[in-house]
Amino acid sequence: MAEQTQYEELARQLSAIGAVKRGLGRILPPECPAGSAAVLTLLGRYGEMRMSRLAELLSVDMSVTSRHVAHVADRGWIERFPDPADKRSRILRLTPAGNEQLDDLSLRTSRLLSERLGHWTDDEVGLLIELMDRLRESFGDCRAPQRAPAHAPPFVTDVSQPTTRTPA
Repeated sequence: MAEQTQYEELARQLSAIGAVKRGLGRILPPECPAGSAAVLTLLGRYGEMRMSRLAELLSVDMSVTSRHVAHVADRGWIERFPDPADKRSRILRLTPAGNEQLDDLSLRTSRLLSERLGHWTDDEVGLLIELMDRLRESFGDCRAPQRAPAHAPPFVTDVSQPTTRTPA
């Protein structure tokens, strides 16, 4: 099991990932902010779905999902139609224009990652993908309150000692 100092460093590194996310956000076209890009990406990956499923995948509430959906629908990137099984629900589906926008987003992201990680080996990129996937799986559904595993002892920090630790 890793030492507390390793977990502290991991927390700092994860906090610093914000710089990577901001860099990825800067390459998005102005008419397609991050929330809209996430909607397009999820519809592209999973196909048509109900708004409630999209909200689950985005890990946000329905009001936030509705705003993102309205934004992409207003641009003609998705269509909304009644769910045949439940007329009160809407099914969301990418339009051809939405697929084009998604292709553009994918190209922009791939180019940036290629520029920034071009000196990495294929094995290193593969290992990063594998480890990030494991990290995400370890956290499960982040919307539900998580309990510490029974086998993991809680960290005890001596609060009487001053610390210089910072989040990033």
